Amino acid sequence: MTETRIRDQICQFGRSLFERGLTPGSSGNISVRLDDGGWLVTPTNASLGFLDPARLSRLSGSGRVMSGDAPTKEIPLHAALYETRRSARAVVHLHCAHCVAVSMLPEIDPKSALPPLTPYYIMRCGQTALLPYYRPGDAAVGDAIRGLGGHYSCVLLSNHGPVVAGDTLEAAVFATEELEETAKLYLMTRSMNPRVLTSEQVNDLSVTFGPSKSDTSP
Repeated sequence: MTETRIRDQICQFGRSLFERGLTPGSSGNISVRLDDGGWLVTPTNASLGFLDPARLSRLSGSGRVMSGDAPTKEIPLHAALYETRRSARAVVHLHCAHCVAVSMLPEIDPKSALPPLTPYYIMRCGQTALLPYYRPGDAAVGDAIRGLGGHYSCVLLSNHGPVVAGDTLEAAVFATEELEETAKLYLMTRSMNPRVLTSEQVNDLSVTFGPSKSDTSP
């Protein structure tokens, strides 16, 4: 895919996410890793609903700004996922309400933030890790993601929102949407003792469709 097409795709997906209320105001950011090792990333303080393809930040493989506006301050979390998920070509970070709400609940297991409620959660997300709160843009969040060892493509940042890696931008967006829907279902049913998928069903889905549980760099 050409860089021009990738720029357009970032803006199209960003607008779709914004218009459906999945990331309000100027929150959220998207990046795509290019064939030359550099990145395209949404600018700081930019609404995902009103992105200009020509003004996206173009970074070198070392993180130097080559062109476009100043990049999002959340570069550390994007970089950490690319470093530890060798198949990742895109990262999406949103502030969607249900994921943020789940990240604040006291009973959440940091190693498995959401139960296996639906097959598509397993197929698109696998499991989700929960990390402690870090100030937005804090480089320490990158270290925390690296500490997960590449075992998760989906991570919830406490009191903040999800960050999701995918082997394409489309895959990262779809997984983020599935994560938000699963968080919504969890909040709707958590007091009702819902029936969840069995371990056998989860294993079958994981083997057949799911993202790799371990995708660490060599």
